[in-house]
Amino acid sequence: MPEAASAQAVRAGLGDSEFDRDTSLTRRAPGVYDTELSAGWTVISAVNGGYLLAVLGRALADALPHSDPFSVTAHYLTASRPGPAVVRTDVVRTGRSLSTGAASLFQYDDEGQEIERIRVLASYGDLDALPDDVRTTAVPPVFPPMDQCFGPQDAPAPAPGGSTITDRLMLKLDPATLGWALGTPSGKGEMRSWFGFADGRDPDPLSLLLAVDALPPTAFEMGVSGWVPTVELTVHVRCRPAPGPLRVSIATRNLAGGFLEEDAEVWDSADRLVAQSRQLASVRLG
Repeated sequence: MPEAASAQAVRAGLGDSEFDRDTSLTRRAPGVYDTELSAGWTVISAVNGGYLLAVLGRALADALPHSDPFSVTAHYLTASRPGPAVVRTDVVRTGRSLSTGAASLFQYDDEGQEIERIRVLASYGDLDALPDDVRTTAVPPVFPPMDQCFGPQDAPAPAPGGSTITDRLMLKLDPATLGWALGTPSGKGEMRSWFGFADGRDPDPLSLLLAVDALPPTAFEMGVSGWVPTVELTVHVRCRPAPGPLRVSIATRNLAGGFLEEDAEVWDSADRLVAQSRQLASVRLG
């Protein structure tokens, strides 16, 4: 059975997908949660930053009186690895329309010492309570239909070092941003792709925290290869996404001093801008 048909035949719903299972937590005490970081969301050997943000985002949704992320800022302190982790949250402020919380994820190093991996400050609210008024100059990205785009399964060989996260996702990249895969990068810092889950799960606000950080780095199309670790990532969730695949467009204007920024937009099947992000990442040159 073709991969697309298989995904349609076993369509996961919100709450029972692989993403939901792998971001689940167990409340140990008020504000303290145990979790197991899955090896299924790694790039080479490091756990993907967007997946980590979703784990902490789920903890904050439980700890705060509001359940929807509005603005989430994360600083990535050390590389996370698959295995046990603990998330500690703190309620900073609660209000009628917005609540603010902080969260950190910890693991143990090889010497058994607790080490902080990521620290988050976030504001949460109720997306369904937002007014319908939209005044914008933003327009959806234009790129080919899904059947004219290409995913990891179309590559002639597996990515060096492995990338298990691609097995969990439905990624179909715009051919105009795939020069790097053919050895002819365009020199432009652009990456565009259709985005969804391989098991057919529809998007929700929590999954948008993953979507902004799930594409290959824009540095690849700038002729730079290798790991591009995230230093800081801020995500703004603008509205609850409609069912169906998302379109993700990411651009970099400036790579200097070994760092670059990535500005991402996420559009849903109803042509609405549902999330935006800016990321600062380190580039290993040479």
